[in-house]
Amino acid sequence: MQTPREEPGTRAASGYGAGEKPEWDFYSKCTHCGLCLNACPTYRELSVEMDSPRGRIYQMIQVERGRLPLGESFVRHMDLCLDCRACETACPSGVEYGRLIEAARGQIATQYRRPLLVRALGGVFFHHILPHRARLVFAGKLLRIYQRWGFERLAAPMAGIISSRLGNVARLAPRMDNRFFTERLGVTMPAEGPRRFRVGLFAGCIASLAFSRANEATARVLSKNGCQVVIPSAQGCCGALHVHAGLRDEARKLARRTIEAFPPGDFDAVITNAAGCGSVLKEYPHLFECEGSELLERARLFSGRVRDVTEFLADIGWNRDFGAMRVRATYQDPCHLGHAQKIRSAPRRLLRSVPELEFVELKDNEVCCGSAGIYNITENAMAERLLKAKMLRVEETGAEIVLSANPGCLLQLRAGVAQSSNPRRRVMHVVELLDEAYRKAPG
Repeated sequence: MQTPREEPGTRAASGYGAGEKPEWDFYSKCTHCGLCLNACPTYRELSVEMDSPRGRIYQMIQVERGRLPLGESFVRHMDLCLDCRACETACPSGVEYGRLIEAARGQIATQYRRPLLVRALGGVFFHHILPHRARLVFAGKLLRIYQRWGFERLAAPMAGIISSRLGNVARLAPRMDNRFFTERLGVTMPAEGPRRFRVGLFAGCIASLAFSRANEATARVLSKNGCQVVIPSAQGCCGALHVHAGLRDEARKLARRTIEAFPPGDFDAVITNAAGCGSVLKEYPHLFECEGSELLERARLFSGRVRDVTEFLADIGWNRDFGAMRVRATYQDPCHLGHAQKIRSAPRRLLRSVPELEFVELKDNEVCCGSAGIYNITENAMAERLLKAKMLRVEETGAEIVLSANPGCLLQLRAGVAQSSNPRRRVMHVVELLDEAYRKAPG
């Protein structure tokens, strides 16, 4: 049964404040059928109704009707959601749960006062580092010194002694690359052979510091497929982490900057290799539905050109001039690629075209690995439970390489592999494996 609409005046005032909030048009589609329950990682782990998608939607409705305060209990259940959107895949009614949870978190960000330390750390990370390239690079260099000069080895045991959670979080710090991909901003890479397409490469923010090799591999693979690859210098953080945290005003600022960095008409496609970023880039119009027609139309034009690199390659008929890869590999679907963008077959088709690659499907690959942006830091205990379950499935495959298509997932899986029975197992982006296969081609 659908949630009945109540007449104005028959209920208490809404518990939401000004701004975007969960809307009737989206939550009224939920028939509370329960088919989302087994798809939800937190419900699978906890068996708590309020930590299921329909339970969270119920709470959103109660806040709207003034029956539940936008307080600690509500915030806790919303925070525990991974925003993995597996429920959208399972839902027969087409509930756009991602829009609901992100709107609810937007209300929490403006209406709920978190502890001082949380506010301070969040303010520094989201407002003073991520949006500013120079500061982000400086922070990356400091972290690189910490990791390379032995400070990390000295501090890690102490962190574990102080707190098991602190020790777990310390393991998740991204490894800073020797060269940052920010050095490549402003570069144009020519196509190999006849040019088929001109594409803009979205490099990301943290990915440009810790996943430079994946970005370099992406550019080379695109070039191998007849693409002139432009890496615009004006790009920066896309705002994906801000959207997931409910910081919608800051996300809008970053979205405007990203749209301006990739002018319409300049590119056949805007390519990303990060599933989480790609999902938000494709959903930029959601941020501007209340901003006026000009911004909304520009967002639609931009988002209509965004393609995940695996999606793009599969659509254009990729160059199959690969060398043999005599290894066994498995693939973990990033939630925001499989559930949000509905891209599942493209990575598999690409992998199965690599000679002598033994591809093994991963059981429960549709279940989140626990990364979810910065969830593995903010909700480390739940993230560790999900990672443990994921690594058991990885062990079953006997794979020598674990593949994914999102930096956050790669980071989480690397942490899992480091503690596994085979810590030498490689964790790679799909496009890195393709790049390696191209380089092994005869001649």
